[in-house]
Amino acid sequence: MTERAPGFGRIGTDAKAVLVVPRLIRGAFIFGASGGNGVMLGRSETTPDWSYPAFYTMGSVSFGLQAGGDFSEVVLMAMTKKGLEALLSDSFKLGADVSVAAGPVGAGAKAATADILAFSRNKGVYGGLSFDGSLISTRDSWNHGYYGKSVTPVDIVVSHKVRNAEADALRRQLATLAQGK
Repeated sequence: MTERAPGFGRIGTDAKAVLVVPRLIRGAFIFGASGGNGVMLGRSETTPDWSYPAFYTMGSVSFGLQAGGDFSEVVLMAMTKKGLEALLSDSFKLGADVSVAAGPVGAGAKAATADILAFSRNKGVYGGLSFDGSLISTRDSWNHGYYGKSVTPVDIVVSHKVRNAEADALRRQLATLAQGK
């Protein structure tokens, strides 16, 4: 994403983790589905540096009066310890396991207390956007392929057991955005 989401810098200084899904594809005609892959980077209270990325997948299914198709760029920001712990688990459901609200913080009172803030930019024809009910899971095979050994998101994000210099530019860009520059 080349443009900064409104309020990202202000919120980014408090975010414990960021999950970026550069392309979430959604389509429906009565039955609907969405899916996309992304990376999560986090940081601890003891170090302001962003971790190396852990790979994830995000998807959902739906049923109802719906038709259309679109794709979105999605950024989910874990604002609480509970939000971070959910991202570090093998899988969780947005809205069920953790609360999610549309960002930026000016979006309302729900955003001020949400575990995860969601930012998105859509292209296509499809009414509405909801992340409630979306399942987020780790891509263990991708993490293994990227780091050359079996690692969990905790190994990558919290314990810093692996590194891959190819992600340094992403880490620097995220640090810049989080500082509001």
